[in-house]
Amino acid sequence: MTQISDPKIAFAYLRPACVLLTKEPTLTNVEKLSSQLKEVNDATLQQLQDYVLFPLRFVLKVPGPKKEKLVQAVADAVSHVLENTCIQNWDTLHDLFSELCLCLCSPTDPGKPADTSEELKSSVLRCLDALFHAAYGDIVFKLFEPVMLPGVGAAVSLLLALGEKEKSRDIQAAALKCLQALTLQCDCAQDHIDSSSERCTIGSTMASFLPGITTAMTRIITGDLRQGHVVTVRAIKVWSSTVGLVMEDSQLQAGDPQKSPPPDLGRIGQLVIHRTKEWVQSTAGKLCVLLKKIISCSLAHQHWRVRMGMVELSDHLLATCSQSLGECVGPLLEALVGAVNDEEPRVRQRCEVALRDVSQRNQSCSAQTFTSILSENLHTLATSLPRLMRTSEDQKKLYVLNVFLGYLKILGPLVSVVLNSAAHLERISKALMQVLELDVTDVRIVEERSVAVTIETSSTAHIQRKRFLYFTDDRIFSVLVEICRTLGYYGNLYLLTDHFLDLYRQSSAYRKQAAMVLNEIFRGAAGIGVVTEGQRLEGGGQRAFEPATQEELTAAVTSVIEEYISVNNWHLITVSMETDRLIPSAFASASSSSSFHQLNSNIWQLCVQLEGIAYFAQALGLSFRPMLMTSLYPVLEKAGDETLLVSQTALSSMWAMSKACGYPSLKELINENADYLLNDISLNLHILCVGQAPRVLTVMLTHSDHSLLPLVGDIIQDVLMALDLSYDHTAALFCSVLHVLMKALVRWFPSSGGRTKESCRPSQTCADQEELDVQQFLMDYRKQKELAEGIGIEDEDTEDMGNKLHMSYNDMTPETVLRQLKVTYDHVFVEKEDELLPMAHRCWPALLQRLTADDPLAVLRAFRVLCTLGETCGDFLRRRVSKEVLPKLSSSLARQAPISAKAGPVYTHTLAYKLQLAVLQGLGSLCQRLDLGEADLDAVCEACLPYLSCRQPVQLQEACLSVFRHLIQVDPDAFWFTLNELHCPYPYTPPHPDLQPILLNGMGRPRDEYSDNVLKLLKEEFGWFAETSR
Repeated sequence: MTQISDPKIAFAYLRPACVLLTKEPTLTNVEKLSSQLKEVNDATLQQLQDYVLFPLRFVLKVPGPKKEKLVQAVADAVSHVLENTCIQNWDTLHDLFSELCLCLCSPTDPGKPADTSEELKSSVLRCLDALFHAAYGDIVFKLFEPVMLPGVGAAVSLLLALGEKEKSRDIQAAALKCLQALTLQCDCAQDHIDSSSERCTIGSTMASFLPGITTAMTRIITGDLRQGHVVTVRAIKVWSSTVGLVMEDSQLQAGDPQKSPPPDLGRIGQLVIHRTKEWVQSTAGKLCVLLKKIISCSLAHQHWRVRMGMVELSDHLLATCSQSLGECVGPLLEALVGAVNDEEPRVRQRCEVALRDVSQRNQSCSAQTFTSILSENLHTLATSLPRLMRTSEDQKKLYVLNVFLGYLKILGPLVSVVLNSAAHLERISKALMQVLELDVTDVRIVEERSVAVTIETSSTAHIQRKRFLYFTDDRIFSVLVEICRTLGYYGNLYLLTDHFLDLYRQSSAYRKQAAMVLNEIFRGAAGIGVVTEGQRLEGGGQRAFEPATQEELTAAVTSVIEEYISVNNWHLITVSMETDRLIPSAFASASSSSSFHQLNSNIWQLCVQLEGIAYFAQALGLSFRPMLMTSLYPVLEKAGDETLLVSQTALSSMWAMSKACGYPSLKELINENADYLLNDISLNLHILCVGQAPRVLTVMLTHSDHSLLPLVGDIIQDVLMALDLSYDHTAALFCSVLHVLMKALVRWFPSSGGRTKESCRPSQTCADQEELDVQQFLMDYRKQKELAEGIGIEDEDTEDMGNKLHMSYNDMTPETVLRQLKVTYDHVFVEKEDELLPMAHRCWPALLQRLTADDPLAVLRAFRVLCTLGETCGDFLRRRVSKEVLPKLSSSLARQAPISAKAGPVYTHTLAYKLQLAVLQGLGSLCQRLDLGEADLDAVCEACLPYLSCRQPVQLQEACLSVFRHLIQVDPDAFWFTLNELHCPYPYTPPHPDLQPILLNGMGRPRDEYSDNVLKLLKEEFGWFAETSR
């Protein structure tokens, strides 16, 4: 719609509405004039400004109470005029300012806001904001003359009250925005103050209101979080702009003219503030108290815009008021450094810009003073850090640590200067020692065991995360790690290494923490995980920063690794029943009854040291290869440790070392270094240091391939020799090595699936030949031992099996390992029946002894070996099992059936239950493979029938069903008859009248405890019988 541009036409158009409004000040007339004003363009409205404002101001001046809607409509109309025109007359500005303030204040108490609607307050505040922006030229500065102090003070009080106590967030934000506009410090792009003299005038006037404004804004900023981030951000801006205006260095250095107030001011003269040095110093101290409250609340705020506002406040005041606010420089720097590691990228970027500006402003002679402030703040913070970590909540801890890290990053290379001070280094190190104290109360750490070294295909195995005593937030640990890395990157590596190694040696209470710090220091020294761009302080004349050289890193790493793998720090007790058979007497510095906490502490110390070796490898890269000769063997020891956490951490370290040294996998890492590893194993075996060497060999066999076989022949002979010499002390450990060897052979040379002698044909492969070599080696060794002891092979078979296979050994731990070894051994020789059957014949007496023993665990393990033998040499065992084993197993099953049927859920955790389950799970396939006779099958059937009852545990029922499935495969007719005798679901009608009807005992019986499982078997295995019966 085209607006009116001719002043005469516009005047004629508006005059009737203006006259009518003056005569009848009603809401309708105000709305009519307001709508007509929008049809006049800005230039024409400027010429008619006083004319159109007169009736609107007249409505406000009419005595008596007015309706809120009417006042609101007038305020909206005036806002439209002011937003599109300029105020060129002081009287108009002054009158409108007074009239609008009267609309906000209470008639009975002018110092407080009126109890009016939110809509009215919003309209009046918008009008006031438009008024301050519409003031043209120098007339706005008349507001800041001494004579206007009461009026401006009243407006400030009203706006502060609305900003602090109003319930509506929008009103709060509008009031604070209006307060910014009053001081000409609004957010718009236009600069409202052109000259320094004008700025000084406003600053002198606002000095009178500085205490009230800053105190009220502090209450808003640190108030209820429910007020929303918009209000908090606006309050931070008001605080920043007001303080920056009043305490500006350029104004105070130019000198505040201390003119005596004119005599006609009267008592108003008492309101005038002269910004003397004493006043500035006193005010700075009071502002520092408020500033610390603001910083502690704002930088821990959840919303990033509040943290951004705090960064901008710090940057603004450091840029404009660093001299006058001398006491506040420390807290302002703390606010900036606390945001260096903010999670919001925009806050970090703004902080980097601010810090860069701070650095550039301090490249002159004041740089030394600035650095002194930073280092002093760092020292002060380090002193209070342990207390804050113990007493503060995690959010506060995170803020404090971010500030600490920020100081380090800003100081940059100057960190080394700060650390040269013994007091600084002592406080920082002791703070880190206390903050990083681990929680060693988790019982799972000690209890979890690594049954066998598993073959990991990647380096991403899950590792138990560390739990700390004084914090739980993972972000806190991340900041602590970055602090240590930053120290390593900028600090003197030799100084830090010596200092923390001293702490490591001095006290066991600090050992784990010192190791963690050392680990991260070396990563930082190598530049791993260190962010330096845009955050470092560049002091004037400062030399270029040079990180640690490769030679320095290598020398420092060597000394730390030597300390880590020393006897006292590496061979620690990690299980409560540790004995000399696992750790040599020279290493057994702690008693077998070590406390739970000590065991937990030892486990974590080993894990931290293993992580450290991995980090050192990452820091040095290929330069770490020469150190493998001293570090790889100890890591392999711990990879075979009984404690799950230690073994997992060691395995993860092996992956890290492999990657850092350029090996594609653990296989290459072990194979390339196998010569000196096996040499160390051999030496340790010969000096009876048996606790660790077998574990190293176990790990090597687990993670290597068949190319290792030619190198381990002599080592295996040493293992067998040690096993022969000392059953009591080494049986379990050495048998586990042989078990791993057999598993490795199965993995390296998988069976082709047949059980014939084809593998012995001349066309056999190279792999088959190597397998035969291993077999021949074991047989030759055994023959040599027998001949040396004068034992005949044929005459002493039974005794030989007792001595060589150890199945009569009383200790169940090595016995269990030996049975597992036998199972694996059978798989290795599954295709060589000529060698396998004599071995089975020789081991049978010892195996039978365990199968008929009273110990359920012994029977359980022996039965599993029997099942494996049945798969590989079934015909050979048929008569032996039928005569010597089956009666025992059948009677045991029959005897336990009533017990398991009546038992509760706890029974499933007993050893008897596990034996029942194992026998039922393996008995069916054993009977089928051995092709047992009718009498034996009847005995098995009679023993297993009670387990078809629904009262038995579910797993026992399923296992029993599997037994009958196998038996039906052997003799379907007999077992069809047996099942129907128990429960016959259908009548069988003869196909011809001359045939006699079939009568079975199960016919006509009601459903009982056996019915469901019998029906399941009949339908699965004899479905065609069911169909023909219908």
